[in-house]
Amino acid sequence: MTRPGVSVTNVAAYAGVSLGTVSNVLNRPERVSPATRARVLQAIEELGFVRNEAARQLRAGRSRTIGLIVLDTGNPFFTDLAGGVEKAASENGLSLVLCNSDEKSDREAHYLSLLEEQRAFGILLAPGVELPARVDEIRSRGTPIVLVDRGSSRTQCSVSVDDFVGGQLAIDHLLERGHRRIAFVGGPLGLNQVADRLRGAREALQRRGAGAEDITVVETEALTFASGRDAGERIAGLSVRRRPTAVFCANDLLAFGVLQVMTKQNLAVPGDVAIVGYDDIDFAAAAAVPLTSVRQPRTQLGQTATELLIEEATDSTTHKHRQVVFSPELVVRESSARKRSR
Repeated sequence: MTRPGVSVTNVAAYAGVSLGTVSNVLNRPERVSPATRARVLQAIEELGFVRNEAARQLRAGRSRTIGLIVLDTGNPFFTDLAGGVEKAASENGLSLVLCNSDEKSDREAHYLSLLEEQRAFGILLAPGVELPARVDEIRSRGTPIVLVDRGSSRTQCSVSVDDFVGGQLAIDHLLERGHRRIAFVGGPLGLNQVADRLRGAREALQRRGAGAEDITVVETEALTFASGRDAGERIAGLSVRRRPTAVFCANDLLAFGVLQVMTKQNLAVPGDVAIVGYDDIDFAAAAAVPLTSVRQPRTQLGQTATELLIEEATDSTTHKHRQVVFSPELVVRESSARKRSR
């Protein structure tokens, strides 16, 4: 039975050994003879002693916890990314704290400060529209920070996907299906990922879209299902002559919102409106109309970012900052599979 307030001193007295011997058993057991080690471990078990791991880590100057700050924990993309972080962290004896900035700069700043105050082993940050100035300040004080889902300069590690290419893949696909009136749904447009996907889409249209109209941009307040529904209502409300025949959404949650509205408005997908999403979350294949999507290696993003963070935290003198960029992949499903007549 656990007894409250049991200390290392109590364990040493109960086992009849010194404090140093108990410390060695807990931290360097190979230095203690098997018989003495067994006596101390028995005392620990009988007294119900639980070591204060937090205090031990802070005495060492840094905890064994990685902080991950993401834009939206409700987005399965970030759930899968966090799974990759947790896997790599666990393999290295580290734990994970997940923080949701909710796309708000003040919450993002709060979590950055909190994690530094708690002497986090390191911080993985999926930033919002602006990269906080305090990132450089925190790094200068010794806490490594790796950017996730955002590129960076060569003075900091980052792991991202080539979203410009992702936008090209989506529009090339829709042009090949005969679409000439295409809408882009996403926002805020200040988010690098959204801006790069739109930029790639426009480049593809200019390069291959002879006879196509310019992309109609339907900006959203957030990358959420509700924002997708709002955008879908705007698109569905257009006349047949003005309505886009295809929609490229900046993520899958937006695409699901657009898809729901089209279904409610009796607009066939892909017969009346083709839809392409981004991320290829697990639900994309399971939707009522399976969703064509630009796939990101979500779990691999998290694992790679964690490995870079651990490398920087444990060997800062020889560590070289790297900017890892993965290539996206188009996964074609029913939501855009039928070719329209030109």
